[in-house]
Amino acid sequence: MATFSESASTALQLITSMDAELLTIVGRSLAVSATACALACSLGLVLGAWLGVARFAGRGAVLTLLNTFLAVPSVVVGLVVYLLLSRTGPLGFLGWLFSFKAMVIAQAVLVLPVVTALTRQAVEDAQNLHGEQLQSLGARPLMRSLLLAWDERYALLTVLIASFGRAVSEVGAVMIVGGNIDGFTRVMTTAIALETSKGDLPLALGLGLILLGVVLLLNVLIAAVRRWREYQESGVTPSLSLGVSV
Repeated sequence: MATFSESASTALQLITSMDAELLTIVGRSLAVSATACALACSLGLVLGAWLGVARFAGRGAVLTLLNTFLAVPSVVVGLVVYLLLSRTGPLGFLGWLFSFKAMVIAQAVLVLPVVTALTRQAVEDAQNLHGEQLQSLGARPLMRSLLLAWDERYALLTVLIASFGRAVSEVGAVMIVGGNIDGFTRVMTTAIALETSKGDLPLALGLGLILLGVVLLLNVLIAAVRRWREYQESGVTPSLSLGVSV
């Protein structure tokens, strides 16, 4: 118990004193996840919106494959990206293995199915409600997908927030392709794993608290977006959890 209390105390000191090593790791982790989410969302939102509207032969198989990718372990994604970027792999000439770019690619590949599947579900639900009306007005599939995606923009915003949470809390893929190199590719999750194995519990706990805070903030943002969506749709002023109008 003393070890835990001492570690917690030192961890809080590292956070409050803005320890340089801790801030560097946190900043790198957020940068990797933000860049990966930007790449994954730029493709996943478009692809998901299109899948929500499009009807073609083999669509069921595509959706089954997409849902399968949702359950792929992060270490498998890391392994595939590693093989692609390794010296003997097809993308080995890029020299990106064990770099910031490799971690971004791994997280983007991991997050892409999540963004695509959730976007597809949101747009398809909207299509079932409003698709026939838009089609009767002459809207083609591409236009319908864009209009329905805009109509579901609050739901898609929660998708973006959730995808960032998925990326920032991931450890297996970035560990494999990044190598967890001190000062270069070490992020919060990999640093927690390494520092815990080394016995440096204060730094690991400090990073863990910050990571927990980031995830908590993301969930608060998701709840706020849902409240704001309810307000926009109903016109009723949103209220705090205690029932007090704001």
